[in-house]
Amino acid sequence: MSQAVEDIKASYPLFRQDEYKDTLSNKQELFEEKVPQEKIEEVFQWSTTEEYKELNFNREALTVNPAKACQPLGAVLCALGFEKTLPYVHGSQGCVAYFRTYFNRHFKEPIACVSDSMTEDAAVFGGQKNMFAGLENAKALYKPEMIAVSTTCMAEVIGDDLNAFIGNAKKEGSVAEDFPTPFAHTPSFVGSHTTGWDNMFEGIQRYFTLNHMEDKVVGSNGKINIVPGFETYLGNFRVIKRMMAEMDVDCSLLSDPSDVLDTPADGEYRMYDGGTSLEEIKDAPNAIDTLYLQPWQSVKSRKFTKGTWKHPVTDIAIPMGLEATDEFLMKISELTGKPIPESLTRERGILVDMMTDSHAWLHGKQFGLYGDADFVMGMTRFLLELGAEPTQILCSHANKRWKKSLEKMLADSPYGQNSEVHIGKDLWHFRSLMFTNKPDFMIGNSYGKFIQRDTLHKGKEHEVPLIRIGFPIFDRHHMHRDTTLGYEGAMYMLKTLVNAVLERLDEETRGMGTTDYNYDLIR
Repeated sequence: MSQAVEDIKASYPLFRQDEYKDTLSNKQELFEEKVPQEKIEEVFQWSTTEEYKELNFNREALTVNPAKACQPLGAVLCALGFEKTLPYVHGSQGCVAYFRTYFNRHFKEPIACVSDSMTEDAAVFGGQKNMFAGLENAKALYKPEMIAVSTTCMAEVIGDDLNAFIGNAKKEGSVAEDFPTPFAHTPSFVGSHTTGWDNMFEGIQRYFTLNHMEDKVVGSNGKINIVPGFETYLGNFRVIKRMMAEMDVDCSLLSDPSDVLDTPADGEYRMYDGGTSLEEIKDAPNAIDTLYLQPWQSVKSRKFTKGTWKHPVTDIAIPMGLEATDEFLMKISELTGKPIPESLTRERGILVDMMTDSHAWLHGKQFGLYGDADFVMGMTRFLLELGAEPTQILCSHANKRWKKSLEKMLADSPYGQNSEVHIGKDLWHFRSLMFTNKPDFMIGNSYGKFIQRDTLHKGKEHEVPLIRIGFPIFDRHHMHRDTTLGYEGAMYMLKTLVNAVLERLDEETRGMGTTDYNYDLIR
């Protein structure tokens, strides 16, 4: 079954050739003890019913396809946002391979991250020796200016103490005493990737500023600190910096991985590129205030900023959509005394014009939505602004306060009256909802494609198309370069939503001489 060099086929057409179909069929019949197809179909149909949904929502001891990742993944992304910083995970090599692969599939970029390769003996006796050798080797081989250390399940279960281990490694001479080594305990079995980002950021804050506050004066550097949180749309870092530049506001974007995760192909490999400088994080307590763009995921670091830096940490919502961006820019103007320039006012007007142009197609359309807490909050708010109806909303790692806040937002809008909010649930719960409470579309990451295929299998009239906005996006290219924040991000999301609606309409009206009465040239 070799391919011809002159005609190399991808897996999809290749595996539809008779020889491959025969091989797969024989494998199922001879080795898999396959259940009869009729039984498979019977169980599938049952899994789409109200009866099954009730059983599904009552399960307690099993998670199926959680709509989140683990803490160290977030810690790695946070570390990548600092200049010449090497993320270092105290744990097994397999865990770090997973983190690197996960980000590589999303960003299509090489990801610098190392581990100290804990194995069975370290699980029994502790991983301190791994830490000694790991820090020394990482510093010698990759020449970072900072190593940011986090943990995995193995290290947390056996109780390894990063503060003691790193301190002992410095005493042993693995790295110099003054070499920056912030750390965070990030157990994978609690929280999520956003928790890990928050823990790592707080660890970096603590390392550089906790014992160095004597000469710090709030407001003395005239800057605004902006903390993006776990953010994977690289355009969002750039749009925030652009808006601040247009307002003539001096800001520090604390953790900015946009350059290292988007390096050019020009013959030079850049392990480190861009990022927040160590001087900026040291100087951060001197800023006027620190604004967290994703406040629901930033519990620990916000507390540190208030308690140690003595910043107001003014409450803002993630600046997604029209109103939230208005509030963000007005708050920046209030804090700095800088006016909002005509360029941003004009940009706002263009967004309003786009919303007016497209409202007829989005008004009343129903959307299922899942993802991280702040993203879901911001996307829901924007859908309501568009007159769309977010009917099924799921965030697996949000808390009850978040749910209460979102439910109030929905209750205050005529378009949120039929909405349901689910926390602590996974994508298998979401699958049930797509069958029993079918919306027109769902919005989420790449994992939703399997739910779309399941709904299609029941029949075309049951299909719920997926609109890919969120993280991770594995099965489409370059979407991580887009923008979801600010007026620019709202324009991108609006374009994505309305064109998905129009594409679906075209798909449903392509039948020649049957449904093509509405296959219009102009929409």
